[in-house]
Amino acid sequence: MSSAAISLPPPLIEGDRLNARQFLHRWEAMPDLKHAELIDGTVLMPSPVSKNHSKFHGALGAWLWFYADMTPGCEMGVEGTWVMGPDDVPQPDASLRILPAFGGQSHDTGDYTGGAPELVVEVSGSSSARDLSTKLELYRRVGVREYVTVLLQSRRVVWRELVNGSYKEITVGPDGYLRSRVFPGLWLDPAALWDTGRSLRQAVEEGTKSEEHAGFVRYLSRLMSALQEARTGGLTASSPDDLRREFGLEKG
Repeated sequence: MSSAAISLPPPLIEGDRLNARQFLHRWEAMPDLKHAELIDGTVLMPSPVSKNHSKFHGALGAWLWFYADMTPGCEMGVEGTWVMGPDDVPQPDASLRILPAFGGQSHDTGDYTGGAPELVVEVSGSSSARDLSTKLELYRRVGVREYVTVLLQSRRVVWRELVNGSYKEITVGPDGYLRSRVFPGLWLDPAALWDTGRSLRQAVEEGTKSEEHAGFVRYLSRLMSALQEARTGGLTASSPDDLRREFGLEKG
């Protein structure tokens, strides 16, 4: 008995020009391929992950996981595929988003997440040229509100905030910590990434015990309730901006 041959799409190849639908169709037919990106309609195949990259990647993923675990309404991801536009499907090293039910700007689209997370982290070693040019421009264009690059060669962390359509660098505080403007209580001690005598977890533990973090958690809870009321036809007097002011949070 004969059987019809299954027709598979062509494999992904570095430099292919595709749209998001074509890219995902080809990738889904390659189950052994774990890393690929589409930026501005061009397929990019990242180089192998070095031991140093993997170490920092894991540490930063744990840092974001701790924050998300302490902040209902937030969700972190590692190497997730994001459908950011018709020609853009990046795979950030790590991301942190506010869930849609809590007023976040991203959305779920089948097996993937669509739109832009509020925060992206890229560990930049061999990929630094791309992370600091094409990916930086993509994240700016689609509205990633904070973009963190960990520059392995210069042993530096650059944390950017999107202000009026452009990225502005956030500077360290007097205590040496970097602090998120979008996620109150998400604090990072950059020196702890390289100094084994310091704890990366200490700063974020302090941050999630702060009053600003407690206010953010209350804000997200109230906003979720207000959005639920709006979806069910109820009336709410509090807009997201009203709630941010009520809980002492600056408008992002």
